[in-house]
Amino acid sequence: MTDGVHHHAESAQAPAPVFAAVPSVSRIFWIILFLITWALSTWSFALYKAFDARWIIRYPKNLEIPLDRWISNATNWLVEDLSFGLFTFRDFTRFISSLVEAPYDLTRSFLIEGFTIGQGQQALEVAPPLSWIAIIAIVVALALYAKDWALALLVGFCFSYLAIFGQWESAMVTLASVLIAVPIGVVGGLALGIAAYRMPAFERFLRPVLDLMQTVPVFAYLVPILVLFGFGPVAALIATVIYAMPPMVRISTVALRTVPEEVIEAGRMVGCRRGQLMWKVLVPTAMPSLMVGVNQVIMLSLNMVIIASMIGAGGLGYDVLTALRRLDIGGGIEAGLAIVVMAIALDRLSQAFAVRRVRPPGNSQMPFHKRHPVLTLVALITISTTLAGVYFPEFREYPANLTVTTGTFWNSAIEWININFFDAIEAVKTVLLNFLLLPVKRFFTGIPWAWGIVVVGLAAARICGWRLGMMAAVMTFFIAASGLWREAMTTIYLCSVSVLIASLIGIPLGIWAGQNPRANSIIGAMIDTLQTLPSFVYLIPVVMLFRVGDFSAMIAVVLYALAPAVRYAAHGIRSVDEELIEAGKVSGCTERQILWRIKLPLAAPSLLLGLNQTIMLAISMLVITALVGTRDLGQEVYIALTKANIGQGIVAGLSVAFIAIIADRVVTALARSSQQRLGLE
Repeated sequence: MTDGVHHHAESAQAPAPVFAAVPSVSRIFWIILFLITWALSTWSFALYKAFDARWIIRYPKNLEIPLDRWISNATNWLVEDLSFGLFTFRDFTRFISSLVEAPYDLTRSFLIEGFTIGQGQQALEVAPPLSWIAIIAIVVALALYAKDWALALLVGFCFSYLAIFGQWESAMVTLASVLIAVPIGVVGGLALGIAAYRMPAFERFLRPVLDLMQTVPVFAYLVPILVLFGFGPVAALIATVIYAMPPMVRISTVALRTVPEEVIEAGRMVGCRRGQLMWKVLVPTAMPSLMVGVNQVIMLSLNMVIIASMIGAGGLGYDVLTALRRLDIGGGIEAGLAIVVMAIALDRLSQAFAVRRVRPPGNSQMPFHKRHPVLTLVALITISTTLAGVYFPEFREYPANLTVTTGTFWNSAIEWININFFDAIEAVKTVLLNFLLLPVKRFFTGIPWAWGIVVVGLAAARICGWRLGMMAAVMTFFIAASGLWREAMTTIYLCSVSVLIASLIGIPLGIWAGQNPRANSIIGAMIDTLQTLPSFVYLIPVVMLFRVGDFSAMIAVVLYALAPAVRYAAHGIRSVDEELIEAGKVSGCTERQILWRIKLPLAAPSLLLGLNQTIMLAISMLVITALVGTRDLGQEVYIALTKANIGQGIVAGLSVAFIAIIADRVVTALARSSQQRLGLE
């Protein structure tokens, strides 16, 4: 018994040297690298003035690679001059647009506009749209079919909220976009996933493409789509599909590969051909995992609706964007909450369908209305309320005089905060600007571009190996040679400060949540709320409280990127083996010692993975904060969108993606190294 306790005590103390046992040579390497970088950053402008050499701080203008101009010229040739016999590339894009536009118009007719003959004032309505009561009844019935009455009540409440708070018409425009984008994204993602499953060479080609698609900022998608497909809801739908498809591709490939081999062999034994094996064995078996991909497509589509509104999507996204431009905090928060409510309803529905079990069929001898009472009731409600809407507007649209608004409350709340806490807010803002943001900004923007390429390559090589070091150096050179060095350094400065603050707040909260069930429930609810809010919504109260600038951008990024820091820290703490904790207690460790010597070292891989996700979210949000006046790569992408400059947009988008890829590879390598040291792989 004593030997067992002694063994556990040694195990409990073993993780302590994880960070302490860093070789001295490695320490010296990092210290020297930092000191050289700090010295060059501090003296770069002095060197520039002393030697009259602008190339020290910025890549020479005459040596810049005009990739943006090449891309713009190639796109113009593609759109205007490329032809295939009698057909031009423009005809091809019009054909794609028509394939998307037809089902979208049909869905809008069902949900909002009704069916008409003719156009303008001469248009004659031949069939009304579904009434708001019918749509609520349909989604409630779907929830009941997927799970139970609890889900049905939740979904019914969510859609009733949209009507009661005056967001119904905009919500139906958004829902129409989602109902078209999701099936296209799911089918396209599944097809590519099946191709990657069957052809390993195709998967090797597809993997870096998917990495790039998931790291390129959202605005960058809109620039080429706008040029190729014009302004309007169809272009927005195509951009949404492209943005939402990559997770479905990855999940499809993984889900098909995790199908047990004995299931596949059983299919072969009963004589299934290749196609039958795929569609009757593999896909049905992998369906629960595939539904996770469907859920991701739905969530990403909803996240995209606001950004897509910039090129004509309309709906709730347009309402949020308009409110942001007018600084109408009440209207923006109401529209943003409507997106959150819709996201909750669709998320829970898709999750329920993912785990739904097939129910036995009813007695075929019974009449249809007795076998399917809910379906019959919904059909009656749909037909009666929709027909009643022809004569009674209250059935067609929720009565305007019964709508409720919280806009005044939100506006008053921000005004009260500004009046009562203005001095305190300004004091905090001044301290953070003078002692954190500005010094970090001076450090990063002062780094000479040539040394920046060297230091990124050396650091990545030290952590990830020489191949990734070379890749990081080439990507950094691309950014410098494109003339975007200062903008990239501004992006890195804002990202690093935001990630630092998010980690300083999120990791302690996650540790607390991982050890205290009550704190976990409260903090979990707060994080769930932050994660479901659309990204644009963060900008409205932040701008109202702090006005435009880097500080406002930093606050918005911290709020948006906080969730993974909390979640991964809590998960890492909860994952520590209870036997090690008990051994630590037996050996006399205090609670503080158990935390610092056992839990945190063993949770290090999870903390690093959380850091990785925090960086990725921060970079994606930084592009959106360009709307509040930052002068970084996000601003370059946004300017390219406003000018429809496809070359500038793609080059700036690739620069953001390269920063994200380098950060992802480095932090992932650190997490893997930490797992190996702890023997957790």
